[in-house]
Amino acid sequence: MEACQERWADLSREHFGAAKLGDARRTKRLVKSAGLMMKNPSGTLPKKLANWADLNGLYRLVGCEQVTHAAVIEPHICRTREMMRQTQEVVLLVQDATELDYTTRTGLKDLGQIGTGHARGYICQNVLAVTPQRRVLGLAGQILHKRRKVDKKETPLQKREHPDRESRLWLKGCEATGPVPPGCNWVDVCDRGSDTFEFLEYEHRQGRKYVIRSARDRNVDGEDHVGGDRIHQTLHAYARDLATLGTKQVQTQARSGGRRPAKARMATVRVAAGPVSVAAPHFARGECSATSLDLWVVHVREIDPPAGVEPLEWMLLTNVPTETFAQACERVNWYECRWVIEDYHKAKKTGLGIESAQFEDEAKLEPVIGLLSVIAAVLLGLRQEARQPDADLTLATTMVPLLYVQVLSGRLYKRVRSDLSVREFFMGMARLGGHLGRKGDGFPGWLTLWRGWECLHHMVAGAQAMLMRE
Repeated sequence: MEACQERWADLSREHFGAAKLGDARRTKRLVKSAGLMMKNPSGTLPKKLANWADLNGLYRLVGCEQVTHAAVIEPHICRTREMMRQTQEVVLLVQDATELDYTTRTGLKDLGQIGTGHARGYICQNVLAVTPQRRVLGLAGQILHKRRKVDKKETPLQKREHPDRESRLWLKGCEATGPVPPGCNWVDVCDRGSDTFEFLEYEHRQGRKYVIRSARDRNVDGEDHVGGDRIHQTLHAYARDLATLGTKQVQTQARSGGRRPAKARMATVRVAAGPVSVAAPHFARGECSATSLDLWVVHVREIDPPAGVEPLEWMLLTNVPTETFAQACERVNWYECRWVIEDYHKAKKTGLGIESAQFEDEAKLEPVIGLLSVIAAVLLGLRQEARQPDADLTLATTMVPLLYVQVLSGRLYKRVRSDLSVREFFMGMARLGGHLGRKGDGFPGWLTLWRGWECLHHMVAGAQAMLMRE
């Protein structure tokens, strides 16, 4: 049982042990709180920390002036950046924002509007470092942004120059990760929200690499943009008329709710790529020059989609040379890794219940957001390991305590085993959560894994109680 507790403590120390909170006792409390939450991540804070002394210890911790959002996440982010520097392969810095809703916390008077304007909370801009194989290195940056109220009398120039303009978050996310060290191959991967000329120009000016999805059909510059037999004036028309380099399959993501719900499926797509000079906008919404940008566009469009299904289409912009089919496929694969950050957002909100924290003081809430955000990144990393090609060869005990493996094997296989692989452990845990494991079921989602983890945790707690009696 002591070894089981120590495993979680080791993991917590690895990510929080270097926190500078003004007193070693505060760091010790942070490490202990994080370890307990990793072991029991679901539900509200009182459920995560069922012992009153532990819960009260966290409350007292976040009430200290030195315990800020930045101070709590700093050791984990430093660890992530060190891993990024040591990685010999490409590192993808996947950036996206999610809204955190705290409308019901009446004491939080200064939060910004979110959603359609009737809710209040934070826009949480996250930068997640992953490899092209979707291994999660960790959180490389996080910004808590409060949307400002725009005065109706503000001129376009005043809006553009305001330091808290929301579109600046993409630039701030890159700045949070710091400059790319010599010899490192880091690539910023972003969705359509980042498609501003200001951001593109920033990437070129800073010497950063990127793959972003185009949202705006921009004008192209020059007279050499020939696709097929025609000269094109706009980016998307040019991309759609480029010669096909080849076909490949991409995994589409399931969409629930909304106007166009869809199931996940494998889509066969045509891939094309070509150089393009994008003209600067006549009426820039951000701060940028009037100089055109030379880059590459990669066009991805589904071939023969199922009846009644909207065909998948991506327009990807990159400044990494993309001349061959293999290079184009690599850029597409990089963009596909963007879905990892969607899973990260689900881990924070659905899994850890980050929006359920009942604080009426921003100074106390923000460190807890940081704490839960790091724990979500750690647990996402563990989950992604189960999807790696070597997951059948790696022992689960390298990631979770031995007792968890033994209890799960006894429950599923009617005999205690210590040699479960990482994949066996996660799929077994998913079975506890209701995953049937049929051919078409795919990899279990967060809700299923969370239910399975909670069930397993209760069984382990029972086993620990029996061991204590002996």
